[in-house]
Amino acid sequence: MKAWQFTGTNNPLELNEVPEPKAGPGQVVVQVKAAGVCHSDVTALDDPGWMPLFPVLPRTMGHENAGVVVEVGEGMDHWKVGDRVGLAPVMSDGDALGYGQWDGGFGPKLLATDDNLVKLPDEVSFELAAMATDAGLTAYHAIMAVGGAKAGMKVGVIGLGGLGYIGARVAVLSGAEVYGAEINPETQKLADEIGLAGVASSIDEFKDKGLDLIVDYAGFGTTTSAALETLAEHGTLVQVGMGRLESTINTYPLIINQLSIKGSKSGTKEDLEALYELMKSGQLNPPMNIITQAEIPEAIEKLRAGGVIGRFIAKY
Repeated sequence: MKAWQFTGTNNPLELNEVPEPKAGPGQVVVQVKAAGVCHSDVTALDDPGWMPLFPVLPRTMGHENAGVVVEVGEGMDHWKVGDRVGLAPVMSDGDALGYGQWDGGFGPKLLATDDNLVKLPDEVSFELAAMATDAGLTAYHAIMAVGGAKAGMKVGVIGLGGLGYIGARVAVLSGAEVYGAEINPETQKLADEIGLAGVASSIDEFKDKGLDLIVDYAGFGTTTSAALETLAEHGTLVQVGMGRLESTINTYPLIINQLSIKGSKSGTKEDLEALYELMKSGQLNPPMNIITQAEIPEAIEKLRAGGVIGRFIAKY
């Protein structure tokens, strides 16, 4: 089978012939039906700081996946061939699909374990399910589990792309008053669809709103510093985006307003199950751009250039 593989920083993805996976003990083989293309895929290709996550090269990328179980290994009888599944990307030891020792969904089949597998309701498409596994899972965990968004809270969301759209929408559905920051004027037009109380190009335009929580899904350094300048006293910043791996911040508001900064990475299978229930209800339908496996490198180039609305999802 053919898979798009990472070979090192600043190298384009290579379409290589790779062996089909075979299920060992505690594993299943999943036939990938849909795989998302993420901004972090771009950063991994461009930033040498990500190389420690790739101890074995080449590695098939793709950490947002959904599909069908096609082979069941020893000890995995609680799953059966034909089961529809979404795949939470992070393993219990911190490794992840598409990184480390595990191939991802930029190839037609992959290995997965109970760390990953979540039953997919029939009402949720593979494309939507794939988006949920990282863009959704990461967004939900950051704003709900780490940030504690709830009814009556004033929340800021930086970046309304794949993650931010979902995070903002989930917060709105929880009853929070949500304000969004987004530099793309076309993406700003999604404000009503999401249910935002306001949208602007920078979160610091909402300094007068008394935001209790800001989740930065962009992470371009300046977004992090703007969030700290904007939060109300005792407010919390949850950092998710890794557009840049550093930020220069003003420590004055951090100290004077007694702010908290938390990091959030991925989420749990329970988060993913909760997301699938929201998607099953029809209340959460983020924008998607459906592509083929062959178009994955083109999608990465478009993400690198910026201005993309919605998630690129490769449909097999």
